[in-house]
Amino acid sequence: MPFVLILALAGSLAVHGVALFGTDVELFGGGPDPAPLQVELQVPPPAPVAAPVVTKPAVKAKPKVLASARHTAPAITTPVVAAPEAGLETPPEIAPPTPSTAGLASVEPVKPVLAASGTIRFAIFKESLGLQVGRAEHHWEFGEDGSYRLTGVTETSGLAALLKPVRLEIESRGRLVAGGLRPDTFRSRKNGKDANENADFDWSTAAVSLSRDGSVRQIAPGTQDILSLNYQLAYLGRLAEGRDIGVVTGKKYERYALDSLGEEELETPAGRFRTLHLRALTDNTTEIWIALDRQRLPVKIRFTDKKGESFEQVVTEIGTAGEAPRPDVAAPAAQPPF
Repeated sequence: MPFVLILALAGSLAVHGVALFGTDVELFGGGPDPAPLQVELQVPPPAPVAAPVVTKPAVKAKPKVLASARHTAPAITTPVVAAPEAGLETPPEIAPPTPSTAGLASVEPVKPVLAASGTIRFAIFKESLGLQVGRAEHHWEFGEDGSYRLTGVTETSGLAALLKPVRLEIESRGRLVAGGLRPDTFRSRKNGKDANENADFDWSTAAVSLSRDGSVRQIAPGTQDILSLNYQLAYLGRLAEGRDIGVVTGKKYERYALDSLGEEELETPAGRFRTLHLRALTDNTTEIWIALDRQRLPVKIRFTDKKGESFEQVVTEIGTAGEAPRPDVAAPAAQPPF
């Protein structure tokens, strides 16, 4: 009889494993895309970067507000990540190579819209299951010299972590200039190892070097990496009319046509927010809800891959400038005009 019970338990775990990862979908982002065939004249790539990589990916989550939305994830009444012990470990600082500044005029530091430092935590849901499968944490720091550092950690949780533990880390470093964030380096790690999805920006030549295939691509002014994009939205005007922006994912460079889908009231474990819903359609679909009453912070992100599989992350806690992340109770802050 014990042997029969063991077989039944193994069968149950197998079924859940297939449901969660039957198509081997990576947590919030998918596996590597096939490299497109292209012919272009390129600047020779710079010397390989020896610096380690630390980064974190944006992930999707879903609280009780989602119950009235499109999928049936269970309502959340308390923050998914408790402070302080439940917080994800912040990646250690990595000293990136000094980016080329040849031909760049000296840039005077610009005062950040956000607090000098802060943390946002998210719960991640797989929409086809209506279940939480992970959690994420974003952290930002602005230096007095005009530099910035953004980190993101995403990892599986619960049964998903038991069946397929995944930890993704991403990091964006750069400077805050008149137009907002100007990334210099983007780094990524998966399960503690270099994910080889890194990027080095050279603004003197308006180009980015991608480690994945060694290519050098020309980029448009104001281009962001996939992490800094979420926080650059605080500096862009007229978002309600939509915007076009270059984005480096670590795998490739592409143009995002950000469409505005209008304002929405969003209920989350971190509080209720008046948000602007933005959407970018490429090979995949990326949607971001920014809080108009909280410095345009991203409070909900949805990623839908080519196969239609969606992961959604929803804010559970927000903390800024020395305070521990907590459910949002701060008074609305002044917002830049659209």
